[in-house]
Amino acid sequence: MSELQQLAKKGLDRMSRLASPIFGEIPLDFLMRGDLHDCPYVPGRSALEEFFIANELHPELYHDLMDRYFRRSGTVLYRPVCPDCRECRPIRVPVADFVPSKSQRRVLRRNEDVQIRITRLRGTREKLSIYKDYLASQHNGRSDTAREDFARFLYTSCVDTVELEYRVRGRLVAGSIVDACARSLSSVYAYFDPAFSSRSLGTFSALQEIRLCSQMNIPYYYIGFYVADCPSMRYKARFKPHEIMTPGCEWSPAD
Repeated sequence: MSELQQLAKKGLDRMSRLASPIFGEIPLDFLMRGDLHDCPYVPGRSALEEFFIANELHPELYHDLMDRYFRRSGTVLYRPVCPDCRECRPIRVPVADFVPSKSQRRVLRRNEDVQIRITRLRGTREKLSIYKDYLASQHNGRSDTAREDFARFLYTSCVDTVELEYRVRGRLVAGSIVDACARSLSSVYAYFDPAFSSRSLGTFSALQEIRLCSQMNIPYYYIGFYVADCPSMRYKARFKPHEIMTPGCEWSPAD
């Protein structure tokens, strides 16, 4: 068996079971598969996910699932199993080694007047209004399903989730949502008021989440999937150093 074949076999074996240091070995034989659909990241490709639904999930178990390519959307846990593509790779930042770049330090200085509050999930009309404006400005005017997405996917969770509110002189300008456990903070979503786009609040919120990891002695900050050929995901690689998961479900340092 060639080295490439051995790596592929190792990846398949690890994807089919979960070896948790806390919960032991769990076969992943209960997963359901969705329908093939257009890839939202790489034009011209098809995408496929397998998933399960959980009303409640231990946060440390979710961390183990993230190390098997899973992400969370509301109460749905999913991972890509696209037939002809393996470009979606989990990416994370080792917090103790993180050093903000020159441009990221400028973003921090630009937002020195922002007040930050950490709270449990609280979906409000104020936040919904900003979320709809954010979708309209960032996603080709899409805002017709904002209320449904807002409640189901952002403000419903099956794990331990917290929210960061960002205000300038009392006015809410952004919100970001993270899943928390002892080993990681995982970015779920961030949105901001388009009127304050010059502040780079998306970058600022990620920097604050990394800072929160450091304050809580949490070793890793998970940023979701990284697709090298997707322009909207390139910002994730700017948080350095970072690690990207291999097809064999192993974390590898990346340049």
